[in-house]
Amino acid sequence: MKQVQFQFSIATKGRGIYNISSQIENWIHSQSIRSGLITLFIPHTSASLLIQENADPDVLKDLNSFFNRLIPDGDPLYDHQAEGPDDMPAHIRSSLTQTQISIPVEENKMVLGIWQGIYLFEHRTSPHKRNVLLHLLGE
Repeated sequence: MKQVQFQFSIATKGRGIYNISSQIENWIHSQSIRSGLITLFIPHTSASLLIQENADPDVLKDLNSFFNRLIPDGDPLYDHQAEGPDDMPAHIRSSLTQTQISIPVEENKMVLGIWQGIYLFEHRTSPHKRNVLLHLLGE
């Protein structure tokens, strides 16, 4: 059994859903581990990871719209306002989604459904540099 780790960064343009599937697939393909499990982790409290449809962009648009309605910026009920009106909503969004995902790997590829991709979900309105850590375990 072998294991390898890697970290890469994504520069976001602000709130939105960013496809990171190709960066992960390219890294897995460059490794000698052909079968195993990859774990992705995002060490941020205002961004998260998603497995979501990669065929119809309206799905991602609708997800953003849903979260905007569910968790509006600047709600006066939030005590935490020090980092701007989008910060506490970003923490709530992150707590409702995932910061870690594990996916099987077979033949140097993630085992995803035909319409699935891996996304970074940026919850802040301003641009950020986000790190994603990868840990591949297998043979």
